Amino acid sequence: MIIGKVVGSVFSTRKSEKLVGNKFMIVEPAESMKGAGERIVAIDIIGAGIGEFVLVASGSAARVGCDMADAPVDAAIVGIIDEGQDWSKQSC
Repeated sequence: MIIGKVVGSVFSTRKSEKLVGNKFMIVEPAESMKGAGERIVAIDIIGAGIGEFVLVASGSAARVGCDMADAPVDAAIVGIIDEGQDWSKQSC
């Protein structure tokens, strides 16, 4: 799981039927988690907004976390961070 900041959204009119009705967000991993890659697109099942820090599950954990075991999902926002370390000081 990684911590990241939602920096945008993605709109897609044509996609797999298993993804219809879902929202997709662009997440930039926190600086300390850059090994996880640069920006990623994650399915958003909890209603995160741009500028929020979130928990993102990836791989098979993403499919389990969003209850879409048979959908083509590689990353899912599974939590919004309310408090903790001051992630706003990290470059995201």
